[in-house]
Amino acid sequence: MPEPAWSLHSRLKEDTIEIGDLPLSKVLVIKDAHYPWLLLVPRRPDAIEIIDLDEVQQAQLMTEISRVSRALKEITKCDKLNVAALGNLVPQLHVHIIARRTSDAAWPRPVWGVMPPLAHDATEVQNFISALRRKIWLG
Repeated sequence: MPEPAWSLHSRLKEDTIEIGDLPLSKVLVIKDAHYPWLLLVPRRPDAIEIIDLDEVQQAQLMTEISRVSRALKEITKCDKLNVAALGNLVPQLHVHIIARRTSDAAWPRPVWGVMPPLAHDATEVQNFISALRRKIWLG
């Protein structure tokens, strides 16, 4: 029996800009210019928790989290990275990777709900995406 097709949750589609695909995960940037904020979404149907992935997929996800985190830190020169898989509002497994600065509006609290999202400047976000794609080997 064929595996069910994977699709990106509608809320994630609405809240993000697509960057590209790593071997396991779709890479997205959150539409909020307050923070350099990325998502990794493993392209596996019905994955809600990291434990829903098999061990090989879990290892691949950790490799992808590390690769994207390293690139984000190099590009942003941030003070701290926040990495989390919460999924309280969107059940589809997704991992947040957020570059934080001690001067950002939410510091030291989590970023959720502190400020209304700020639209990205189109040129700035495209420059950010281009730099990220080069660093994580997407083009």
